[in-house]
Amino acid sequence: MSEQHSFRQTLSYFKDRNLLSIFCFGIASGFPWVMIGSAMSGWLKDEGLSRSSIGLFGLIFVAYSINFLWSPLVDRLKIPLITAKIGQRRSWILTAQFVILFATLQLSQLDANSQLSMMALFGLIIAISGATQDIAIDAYRIDSLGNKDSNFMAAGSAMATAGWWTGYAGLGSIPFILVDQPNWQWPQVYLVLAAIISVLMITALIVKEPISNREQQQARIENSYLQALPSQGNKPLLILLILPLILLSIFYANIGYPAWPTQLIDAEFRFSVISLIVATLLIIFIKQLSALNQAMQRQNSNEFISHQVAMVHRLTAWLLTTLVAPIQEFFQRNGTRLAISILLFIFLFKLGEAYLGRMSIVFYREVGFSNSDIAYYSKMINWAVTIVFSLIGSVFTIRYGILKGLFIGGIAMAASNLLFALMALVGPDKALFAFTVFVDGFTSAWGSVAFVALLSVLCNKTFTASQYALMASLGTFGRVMLGSYSGIMVDWLDGNWALFFVCTALMVIPSLLFLYSIRVPLTKLINSQN
Repeated sequence: MSEQHSFRQTLSYFKDRNLLSIFCFGIASGFPWVMIGSAMSGWLKDEGLSRSSIGLFGLIFVAYSINFLWSPLVDRLKIPLITAKIGQRRSWILTAQFVILFATLQLSQLDANSQLSMMALFGLIIAISGATQDIAIDAYRIDSLGNKDSNFMAAGSAMATAGWWTGYAGLGSIPFILVDQPNWQWPQVYLVLAAIISVLMITALIVKEPISNREQQQARIENSYLQALPSQGNKPLLILLILPLILLSIFYANIGYPAWPTQLIDAEFRFSVISLIVATLLIIFIKQLSALNQAMQRQNSNEFISHQVAMVHRLTAWLLTTLVAPIQEFFQRNGTRLAISILLFIFLFKLGEAYLGRMSIVFYREVGFSNSDIAYYSKMINWAVTIVFSLIGSVFTIRYGILKGLFIGGIAMAASNLLFALMALVGPDKALFAFTVFVDGFTSAWGSVAFVALLSVLCNKTFTASQYALMASLGTFGRVMLGSYSGIMVDWLDGNWALFFVCTALMVIPSLLFLYSIRVPLTKLINSQN
């Protein structure tokens, strides 16, 4: 991508018809963040919850940071009846949207004061479903543009970013406008959000499934694993089956559960004990199963043993292809050192933005802005600015390269966070609010386009869902796991919002230094995709 294109050549990349469907899916991807992000933060703030509790409530977004754990299943598992009718990508998107619709309807029936745990539960369901939907949507975008050069990925990234912000900021303004009207309460608002979801589901029903040779490539890899497996034993299968279960149980107990904002210490201890018991029982089960298999092998004929071993090897090869091959291919193709460097940059890049974003609604309310102010300034202006600068940012990225786009976006993100610090000092000035939101929208759009383009280019088309989810979830992990403690950080700073935003600006610097250190090999890697 080092070659510069003329302005006319750059615009020609936007003629691809797939970009409209990518934009619509982007809307669907961004909208769940409204229900469990800004809208829920506004709801909880109106109900009188503390900053720390609202920040910790955001840990339900952890689903977006661990969706790589089940992303290989989105690549390979077929949903009964639905996949045969509409295809692999669309079937997963539609199923996830059905679950989001169900959980949103349940939220509309809850009272935040007396049913906070149920709110967290259905919020977590929306997060898991939204994260699953994102896996399939990202894979759909890359599959649709995968047979073209990487400049199409930049154009697709712009449309995906514009769509995401349309769902998050454009449609996200609706709940804040409604809740400021007489006789409107947050549960009623969530009924409207459910209606919007049902409309967004239309896209998955009418677009075409992208053509891909993914299944043939996966079958070839699976066969190579099958041939490489030893001729006896079923330990590889047992290890592959049991380790994810143990890790997930411990993860849920020790990390996932703090999403519940009440009785955190007692709940963490109780679930830590439960996770230990579950892991112990699973280990005992493995040993018993292994002993049973050994006894069966001693008692039965060699033919039966061979049949059993063949079954074990087939399932093991399938699991290796599904769970191991995507990561193995990524590290083999890029080399271990560069692969780890890329993943570290991804983790660091949007950390400061995450701290800012999680507390922005709370900050606006404490400074003195109303829900309507938030709707019109934070949401509507941000939406319009993001769409415009997503397109401008993609044009720049196509002409001058992904890395330059990342550098400019990162520097601009740090600078825009300082404007929030100025807002904290000045107070509820609407002109400054509008200007800050304008700059923040520009920086988010510019950085996101280059960031998404980078991740898309780095994916192998055989493992689109798995590899993109792995990289994207690392970025989300930093934003969710660390960003969720933003409220605690504000409290630790005694409510000094100006100092808080200065700290978020400084968080951007390490990622830019890291990007500079790997710029040469990363440029070669990006250019090799053209």
